[in-house]
Amino acid sequence: MSDANRPATPPDRLKIAYEGQPGAYSEMAIRQLHGTQAEAIGFADFPSVHEALRSGAVDQAALPVENTLAGTASLHDNWDILAEEGYHAVAETVVHVHHCLMALPGTRIQDLREVRVHPQPIIQCKLTMQRLIPHAQIVRGDTAASARQLSQTREEGVGVIASRLAAETYGLDILHEGMEDNPCNFTRFLMASRHSIEPPRGTASKCSLAFTLDNAGPGSLFRALGCFALRDIDLARIESRPIPGSAWRYRFFIDLRLAAGDEKALRALEHLSEMVTELSVIGTYPAWPEVP
Repeated sequence: MSDANRPATPPDRLKIAYEGQPGAYSEMAIRQLHGTQAEAIGFADFPSVHEALRSGAVDQAALPVENTLAGTASLHDNWDILAEEGYHAVAETVVHVHHCLMALPGTRIQDLREVRVHPQPIIQCKLTMQRLIPHAQIVRGDTAASARQLSQTREEGVGVIASRLAAETYGLDILHEGMEDNPCNFTRFLMASRHSIEPPRGTASKCSLAFTLDNAGPGSLFRALGCFALRDIDLARIESRPIPGSAWRYRFFIDLRLAAGDEKALRALEHLSEMVTELSVIGTYPAWPEVP
């Protein structure tokens, strides 16, 4: 990884929260960005991750925000927390998700009577599971947590679908690697912080924004996006999301591709602020290389 894609870090070892157990894909994201220079701390669920960041128990939080197969359907809360809590996105990374079928050493695929799978891999591995383990009962579970539980209970005939890191962490054998039906399975993570870390000027970056357009009239979204089109700033992503607790109000999330510190980007944001009801600049951070 080049220095341009490595986030700035304070001298002390970063504490980064993630949802799950050791071996989770979120831990892989932290390792991918920081290697062993950060302490990855797992929490039971996303609200606990958000609270750890809010309270200062950790320096950053690794938040999955998008998957190439499942979109953002199960990740909306992370976008909402970024927009509403005033956290700053300071880095991004993209993890290539390879689901592995694993079990206790010595187990064969035909021995499996039960396979524990997180709801997301159930969707992503449906056809492969039907072909490879039609005889096994599919039980909803976690990824790394199920692998950890199996390593402790030593149940025969039980398999888990999780990451290679989970198999290595808990001493399980991989029976089949690449369980996902579509190999183009990538999850994008943002590292959220209470404090902003600006990339060096000129760094190829992304800027994530959230804004609302209440009663702005016909063509209001077109005019808002025109702030960037008129200045040749590339729009990488756009999504609308209902605002919880506010009937028929929507928040727009957009990602821009730009060079950090670009004056025309600053002018575009000033222009946008004049025509929207609320504007939250979630963060500007080094862009991770595009996936193939």
